[in-house]
Amino acid sequence: MSYRLARQRVSHHSQRQPLIQYVTMTQTTNRLFDDFAKLMTDAVGAAEGVKRETEALIRAQAEKFLRDMNIVTREDFEAVRDMAQKARQENEALAARIAALEAELEKLRSGGEVTSLG
Repeated sequence: MSYRLARQRVSHHSQRQPLIQYVTMTQTTNRLFDDFAKLMTDAVGAAEGVKRETEALIRAQAEKFLRDMNIVTREDFEAVRDMAQKARQENEALAARIAALEAELEKLRSGGEVTSLG
């Protein structure tokens, strides 16, 4: 056996024990990290569940408060706003028509000729 080959075998046998300890320690460390990661994942999931429940509770309380205060909903407000806008436009059209009729009436009173009353 050559010197180099013999040295490699001796060297290889002397490193076997620390290698086994390293593998065991690495497996234990990995298991520890895996357990810790699972614990943190479970904690985040629980925190998200608490967050959802809290948001639902706050939303329900806010809706109850608004109902008790007789505050209108956005849909009702927008419907009334649209009705008011339409009524305002109709009023403006009627005001213009009244002004035209009054002008025609004034012409009649002054002896002028009546044009189309539209």
